[in-house]
Amino acid sequence: MSLRDLVYRLYAHRVEGRLDHAQVPKHIGVILDGNRRWAKASGGTTEQGHQAGAYKIEEFLGWCAETDVEVVTLWMLSTDNLDRPEEELVPLVGIIEETVRSLAADGRWRVHHVGTPDLLPGRTQRVLKEAEQATDTNKGILVNVAVGYGGRQEIADAVRSLLLDHAERGTSIEDIADSVDVEQISKHLYTSGQPDPDLVIRTSGEQRLSGFMLWQSAHSEYYFCEVFWPAFRKVDFLRALRDYAARHRRYGG
Repeated sequence: MSLRDLVYRLYAHRVEGRLDHAQVPKHIGVILDGNRRWAKASGGTTEQGHQAGAYKIEEFLGWCAETDVEVVTLWMLSTDNLDRPEEELVPLVGIIEETVRSLAADGRWRVHHVGTPDLLPGRTQRVLKEAEQATDTNKGILVNVAVGYGGRQEIADAVRSLLLDHAERGTSIEDIADSVDVEQISKHLYTSGQPDPDLVIRTSGEQRLSGFMLWQSAHSEYYFCEVFWPAFRKVDFLRALRDYAARHRRYGG
């Protein structure tokens, strides 16, 4: 262990010791950004960057379990990412599939897919479905894997689902228009029944949401971290929690 690593470990221990667990966010959303730039900076390939980012996920979930987080949403593949060149997309999707299988096999997490399944390859759809079924009774953190996910797409899918639900019951267009409200739409989101994210973390220094959980993040706190996702450390995570705990959430009041 280098002197620098020792200093970081001691600092992380100090920050963790001062953390008020009563102020820890119950739901954390994470935009896993910077895999490709991390790979480029370290002289590796894009695929190696994505693989390093995948390895970081299990470590991150362990930190969340230590600090009483209940729900984590990991944005692993956006709808925009599906337009990437095939030579990058195919290995990336394979890494995601293997990561989801690993999360399911771990035994600690409940895996739930958030995204539009029809946009994904058939094999990926099966992996996600099997992971959900295999972990349905697990008691640990609920891990939303956002694969083929876009915030605008989610809202469009929610409205479509709501309309189809009313159509099956024979509700007239006029009655649907009169009854639609925020709660009804929320019930048709990918995260129906879950608490909205208290904290959204984005790595790599970019300061935008890029469409992540547009509906659910209306009252979320945001934390933008300079480090690339594969290099994200426990001390960075603890700093995010400390920053969150120091804020005064007023929800518009």
